[in-house]
Amino acid sequence: MVFYVVGLGLSDEYDITLKGLEAVKSCERIYLEAYTSILMVDKERLEKLYGHEVILADRDMVESDSDTILKDADKVNVAFLVVGDPFGATTHTDLVLRARSQNIEVKTIHNASVMNAIGCCGLQLYNYGQTVSIVFFTETWRPDSFYPKIKANRDIDLHTLCLLDIKVKEQTIENLIKGNKIFEPPRYMTINQCVEQLLEVEEKRGENVYNKNTIGVGLARVGCEDQQIVAGTFEELLTYDFGKPLHSFVIPGKMHFLEADVLKEYAINKETFEKYADISQH
Repeated sequence: MVFYVVGLGLSDEYDITLKGLEAVKSCERIYLEAYTSILMVDKERLEKLYGHEVILADRDMVESDSDTILKDADKVNVAFLVVGDPFGATTHTDLVLRARSQNIEVKTIHNASVMNAIGCCGLQLYNYGQTVSIVFFTETWRPDSFYPKIKANRDIDLHTLCLLDIKVKEQTIENLIKGNKIFEPPRYMTINQCVEQLLEVEEKRGENVYNKNTIGVGLARVGCEDQQIVAGTFEELLTYDFGKPLHSFVIPGKMHFLEADVLKEYAINKETFEKYADISQH
């Protein structure tokens, strides 16, 4: 018997691979990881395709109650579904290690993720440096650990993919302390919020890593029918309406002229793009 870790791709129920679908249909229990990313459809559409109930697995279940997920996985097939590719988050690696420690056979079925689909904007994947996460600022917590990573990338002319924060089934500090099982509505960071926070950190740190005239690329709902790709200065992107989630953001490094030619097609203002883009002529 097998514990399958299956990537679902980026958009809807039909992005699963044929190999993944065959594996899922063989399973007695199916869990959907529901906190590092989201599909653009409800789980009911997955259930209709699979012909089986899908159990939502929140962060608490995956990180603290993995025994429930792995129960009897040495006797029956169990599937753990992940939006994108299975190993986009470290908690999934931990789950695999726990399964192997119990002598449960694990099979991984890969799929597209934002880490490779981001190539749709025209910037070559092998020209990216470290990927960073941008989390929601609070009144008392405004982390800037991403800043030196962006600087390191830009110092050697590499692009930076920024993954934007998702808050699903989160509690306020007050409810957490009181043990109240009351959860906040889901929140998904927008490109506008990301750019605003990036500029705030630049103003605080003052190392001139980027500024309001730096070219950025906003990508919304990558892999979906209504995918959006928009290039512009940080200032232009601050107010651009990208619509519903999920959003991602890219800060280009020095661009090959062919990369720039593709990206310019998505520019809010082509003259502004040509003025501020860092383009190699070689």
